[in-house]
Amino acid sequence: MAQAIHIPDIGDVEEVQVIELCVVPGDTVGPEDALIVIESDKASMEVPAGVSGVIEALTVAVGDDVAEGQIIALINSAAAQNAEPDQPPQITETAVEPARAGGERETAPLPSASQVDQGSSRVEICLPDIGDAQDVAVIEVSVSVGDSVNADDLLVVVESDKASMEIPAGFAGKVLEVHVTEGAEVTEGTLLVTMEVSGGVEPKEEVLVAVAENEHELTLAEKQRQLPAPPVAGSEPEPDMGKSGSVYAGPAVRRLARELGVDLTEVQGSGTRERIVKDDVKAFVKSFLEDKPTGRSTGTPGGGIPPIPLIDFSKFGPVESSPLTRVRIIGATNLHRSWLNIPHVTQFDSADLTELETFRRSLKDEGLARGVKVTPLAFIVKACCYALKAFPTFNASLDAEARNFILKKYYHIGFAVDTEQGLVVPVIKDADQLGIWELSEEISALAGKAREHKLAVDDMRGASFSISSLGAIGGTGFTPIINAPEVAILGVARLTTQPVWDGTEFAPRQMLPLSLSYDHRAINGAEAGRFVVHLAELLGDIRRLSL
Repeated sequence: MAQAIHIPDIGDVEEVQVIELCVVPGDTVGPEDALIVIESDKASMEVPAGVSGVIEALTVAVGDDVAEGQIIALINSAAAQNAEPDQPPQITETAVEPARAGGERETAPLPSASQVDQGSSRVEICLPDIGDAQDVAVIEVSVSVGDSVNADDLLVVVESDKASMEIPAGFAGKVLEVHVTEGAEVTEGTLLVTMEVSGGVEPKEEVLVAVAENEHELTLAEKQRQLPAPPVAGSEPEPDMGKSGSVYAGPAVRRLARELGVDLTEVQGSGTRERIVKDDVKAFVKSFLEDKPTGRSTGTPGGGIPPIPLIDFSKFGPVESSPLTRVRIIGATNLHRSWLNIPHVTQFDSADLTELETFRRSLKDEGLARGVKVTPLAFIVKACCYALKAFPTFNASLDAEARNFILKKYYHIGFAVDTEQGLVVPVIKDADQLGIWELSEEISALAGKAREHKLAVDDMRGASFSISSLGAIGGTGFTPIINAPEVAILGVARLTTQPVWDGTEFAPRQMLPLSLSYDHRAINGAEAGRFVVHLAELLGDIRRLSL
């Protein structure tokens, strides 16, 4: 008996394109074997068989546009009766290069209620899509074996370098196994908890439920530590497929190969029909590093950079070791990468905020009535949006070869917030579309979430330009490090009253020091000078912000 296999729920996307056929008629497949790979504008997904049997026919071809519910294959499912009923088809999502600058990944569709056993079934709760976050750790386990939980009950809390996320159960049931402990490093798809679920309750949207995940996916975090640090995103070209033409590997594997600089034609696949999986790529890299010398002529780490000598400071007096927070550790890594890869130049200037400050203080009573405090940062963000529109190469990134600008048509402004854990940078989305009151509310809300360590991943990504403001802390100027892949960052020091010559006499004026660091590959000194002068003019006469 032939069983029709359909395109499952693909979320809000109306149509997707078939980019790969993984089987041919006559192949024998299991429930987890991929039949085809489909791709939307932001993500690609493998569509599994869902049943065991023999492929009788494929009803789609590479390049076809398909929609939810469309038949893609006919499977002789006589053997499917032996398949476990509690193993629904899994759609594996992998990020692809965004179709536009600043594009974001989308979450893979989840199993529907009909795919969950209507009686009592075991389900495995895995870590959902965590975006671009790296080095995610479990900081709290809220359940134990034997606990009964509801769909909204908290299972674990995980923390990335700058945000924490609560993972709810998504189902009502009983906890059978807890697979992680506090401190464990996890990644998307890592098995967290096994539950016994009754009644086929549909999972909540934010929970990714995976049944019978492959063991190599569950141990990805441990194996990741064996690999060398990947290059900066986008710095490696697509590996040459040259010799053998096509390679049997999915989009996630191809992306990993690009990041590690691996030519997939040299990798032996261990999957079904010699399909290359992630572990094959990692094993290839590990073998390469073990077999080949480093090639560094100086014998020193860091590509020839002499290491800082290790010193036993206890010889000079009492010492104490105090570990850095995760935010500081990851922040240090990101700053070091940016400093080594970007030729920094900093342009200094100052803006006369006397009139702006007079106007801002006049808003105090209205601000109290609105429950909003207007700070100079709101005006600085607004002025930056105007300046970025006048100088679009500052609201851009360079491509991998530093031959083209990626000009961004959106204005997402990141601003640094000092917290007990370290420096974090929440992002004001579409800041150019907000007024001063709205900007003040957004700045206050994001800064509050940052200090309470409640920022979501989306709150901290997508910035096209950043501002680091020392505010009332002090200082007359500093050199901010560019937040790659942005090409510029504005540093703002303390506002002070200074005597300024007006042509006839010295008059007290409130002056704001500005420090613009920029990527000298993308921006030259004259352009940076004009940008800072224009920004200072906008801040010196806020009437220009209404033009």
